[in-house]
Amino acid sequence: MRINADFTKRAAVHFEDTPWVPSPAPGVERKMLDRIGEEVARATTIVRFAPGSAFDAHVHDGGEEFLVLDGVFQDEHGDFPAGSYVRNPPTTSHTPAAAEGAVILVKLHQFDPADRTEVKTRADGGAAQQQLFQDAVETVTLQTWGPHHAVSLQAPGGLEVFVVDGSYSENGEDFTRWDWLRLPPGSRFDATAGADGAKVWMKTGHLSQMTAQ
Repeated sequence: MRINADFTKRAAVHFEDTPWVPSPAPGVERKMLDRIGEEVARATTIVRFAPGSAFDAHVHDGGEEFLVLDGVFQDEHGDFPAGSYVRNPPTTSHTPAAAEGAVILVKLHQFDPADRTEVKTRADGGAAQQQLFQDAVETVTLQTWGPHHAVSLQAPGGLEVFVVDGSYSENGEDFTRWDWLRLPPGSRFDATAGADGAKVWMKTGHLSQMTAQ
């Protein structure tokens, strides 16, 4: 399976226009943003857990990072309410579940094989920009833009932007809650927040390796 698999091109997915696809676990559905592979894949996905649903225990050979968008995501390591950001590096394992239901943004098989850095943090809704993670390759932030705020930045290593709340426009295209945009390395990101502002999850610097491949 290949979805938005050409990392040299701009890619955008709008939440409301994308169907839910059942996963192998009963009660767990997905909206696929990008994907290379079948059930074990390099993937960026919105995952919805119905109340009481769960996956079987599994190991993340290629690592996993996720942002909880709604509800409370759970595993044997704790409860992660909306706003939680977690990085589970390669070789870690868990049993995902959601007793009351949850929606998460998750990225799989995108870690350096030697990465062993674990992150468990909560987003600070009051910060204009909160750094969630940074290493030599990538930076992950949660940003809050005021109404009609203009944002302009270079993306030499590529960029992903996911709308947590609010809206913005870029290149004549409107992005609203839970929409996703990916720009290839060497791009420029020019956006303007909507009338109510925007809260976005942004990752930069991480796509150069994919375009080189």
